[in-house]
This record gives sequence, C-alpha cells and structure tokens, in this order.
Amino acid sequence: MSETSPEPRPFDDMARDIAEVPAVEVIVTVAVNLMSAAAVKLGLTEEGDKYKDLDEARKLVTALAGLLDASTTEISSFHAAPLRDGLKSLQLAFREASVVPDEPGQGPGEKYTGPVYG
Repeated sequence: MSETSPEPRPFDDMARDIAEVPAVEVIVTVAVNLMSAAAVKLGLTEEGDKYKDLDEARKLVTALAGLLDASTTEISSFHAAPLRDGLKSLQLAFREASVVPDEPGQGPGEKYTGPVYG
C-alpha cells in the first residue's frame, strides 16, 4: 500500500474495538448521527437549503423516533431526555418546512411519539 492509504484493519481488530463500547454509547451515537443527517436534510445547517430534501428528512426522523421508542427502557433518562428533545425539534422543523403540513399524528416519527404540536 502507498503511504497515503492506510492498511485495512483486520476484522478481528474492529470487532474487538466495538466489543469494548457499551451498548448505550452505540445507541446514542447512532441517534446523534440520525439527528445530524436529518438537520442537514431539513436545511437547518449553515448551507441552508443546499442539501434540503424533505423526503429524506422524513425517513431519518422516523428512523430516529423508532430507535428512541425501542431503546427508551434500555438507556437512562440522562441520555434519553435530550435525544427526545432533539427529536421533537426536528419534527417541528419538518412541520414548518412542509408546504402542506401533515395531519397531527401523521408527521415523521409521530406513530412512535404521538402528535407533535408547536
């Protein structure tokens, strides 16, 4: 391999690394990544509307809501509360960005969270 390309890490090394990470940390990391991606697709970043795509944002927000719904009993409220707040903010941003807002309870992730109102 050249000096600019790192050697691929053996699978056993990667598995050992992930084995040392607590499940709560993996769940929170995935949730934060979903939140960040949804924010980009909602046009909430410095780039604004450059990457705005409400169809993609809907999928990401729904996935985040499903993950949080499924993991609420697995992670402490210390971790869950700010993630739920972030989810609600994204759901509200989606509603505001939509030309034709969804009916209450029909927005992204609302089948997991219930209707979100401003």
